[in-house]
Amino acid sequence: MGKVYLEEIRQELQRGPKEKGHPFRFFTFATVGLDHVARLRTVVMRDVDKDLKITFYTDKRSKKITHIKENKKVSLIFYHPEKLLQLRIEGIATYNSDTTTKEVHWSSIPDFSKKEYTTSKSPGTIINDPDKLEYLSEDNHFCIVEIFPHKMEYLKLGRPNHTRVRFSKVESEWESEFLVP
Repeated sequence: MGKVYLEEIRQELQRGPKEKGHPFRFFTFATVGLDHVARLRTVVMRDVDKDLKITFYTDKRSKKITHIKENKKVSLIFYHPEKLLQLRIEGIATYNSDTTTKEVHWSSIPDFSKKEYTTSKSPGTIINDPDKLEYLSEDNHFCIVEIFPHKMEYLKLGRPNHTRVRFSKVESEWESEFLVP
């Protein structure tokens, strides 16, 4: 029933990290920690595998990692303005601290981007002058976050009708059902 929509989701997600300017490259990532307040931020998608596992990078000292430790349930939202397509994803987030995996990803990052993971103070720390931020010369706080989706909701605005489909992962298969938009 929803195979066409699932394939569109797969194609758009996999284009995100590969095509410059694709609107799915940047997405909103939401966590809820022990304080029960939803925290949203924009992150850069780095990879999507065949099982739709989504990967992005962060500083291991960030609140994102604290929240994942407190509550692994996360939500993502993507929006493609030209196609009027919104994709909401619920999943389980993990952070990968395996040295070999980190080295592979770290080596793929341009040198100018690596700087963002080498600040001497953790993200969110109050500072007096952003131009005087100190960086570490040898160490880094690079971390890989992986999201394993278990629920997705596709909403495409269009004429004569909008289309909304919910996908739920049951074991290794995606089941779908249409919803009122």
